Amino acid sequence: MKKIINSPKAPKALGPYSQAIEANGTLYISGQVPIDVNTGKIVEGGIKEQTEQVMKNIGYILEEAGYTYADVVKSTCLLSDIANFGAMNEVYGKYYTSDCPARAAFAVKDLPAGALVEIETIAVK
Repeated sequence: MKKIINSPKAPKALGPYSQAIEANGTLYISGQVPIDVNTGKIVEGGIKEQTEQVMKNIGYILEEAGYTYADVVKSTCLLSDIANFGAMNEVYGKYYTSDCPARAAFAVKDLPAGALVEIETIAVK
């Protein structure tokens, strides 16, 4: 059985999808972009500020579903420019300091709302 997860602390979906779906003890979090729920806009600053907001948004959804960063098993990071990989990785690494999840990172042509980074996440209990 699947359960729709929506956190009021994270931005609403930008299209016909859910923030997250929980099914059989696994949480699938849709790609999060650096939108601040209070303003409805991409946070100001560069890749570090945007990655920080993305990770906060992921945290809000994890919390809403009863998970933590320690439950994350896989992340997929999408970057508008692969040159931002190091700076994104620096911020990302603050959230996963041991038993880090598996991960892939890709440079893509464009991201929603002009974001520099988008991260999707899978967590398991």
